[in-house]
Amino acid sequence: MNDLTGLEINPVSKAAVSGLIVNYLSKTKSIFPWKVIGLDAPPRMKTSFTVSLDDTDKMYDSIASSPYPIIKIKLGSPDDEKLILRLSEISGKVFRIDANGGWQPDMAERMVYLLNRLDVQLIEQPTDLKYIRDWKYIKDHSKASLILDEGLSTLDDYRNYSDYIDGVNIKMAKSGGITEAVRIARQVRRDKLKVMLGCMVESSVALSQAVYMASLADYLDFDGPLLLKSMIAGGIDFNLENVYVDEDIIGGPKIKKEFLDARTR
Repeated sequence: MNDLTGLEINPVSKAAVSGLIVNYLSKTKSIFPWKVIGLDAPPRMKTSFTVSLDDTDKMYDSIASSPYPIIKIKLGSPDDEKLILRLSEISGKVFRIDANGGWQPDMAERMVYLLNRLDVQLIEQPTDLKYIRDWKYIKDHSKASLILDEGLSTLDDYRNYSDYIDGVNIKMAKSGGITEAVRIARQVRRDKLKVMLGCMVESSVALSQAVYMASLADYLDFDGPLLLKSMIAGGIDFNLENVYVDEDIIGGPKIKKEFLDARTR
């Protein structure tokens, strides 16, 4: 597995190769995939659910009516303050904020001041990476953890930015798969910072490596499969925010018969 770190292909393709190898070894050895990497079994897993940028009223209604208790809210528009002020009207939700680098440092300070009044767990990427040095001041005034997302692909990236952050969001499609992702997560934990595991809009097949290393995480953002029309594979299952693995996960998620049959039509 370690030989993959030098494979000169894009990280998405590398992640796919990594997943194939882990699942192949899991199947041939008849062991759970996380044991291939030497990890503990995934603990009880709960994911956030994302509400994307939209009209303020639509976003508010989506958040308030969502059956999911942990909501990740995409921000980064001129109407952010208006929405944040309304979030205090919503009870029974835990909020996670993702600005996707959409704030200037002065705006980030203002938003953090407002968000400190709410039950906010974390704030992802408050500014563009070029303002990373400003994060040290921002995080000292934020009750929520500041999480690095954009700009994190390798362990070296983490080491470059670790002084300015409270934690990282690791994604397989950016790290190139579970080998580098585990290296990052273990170092972050040694440094006593926070590990978030995230995903793109992707199936449970692509998500599987992140599930395998869930024992290393403080926060999970595994809603990619929930944003698709159908669950194409079994082995990783969802019941609202709860994520489960079952015995079928040995050898990796299994594509459901109806989707395999559809390829032959």
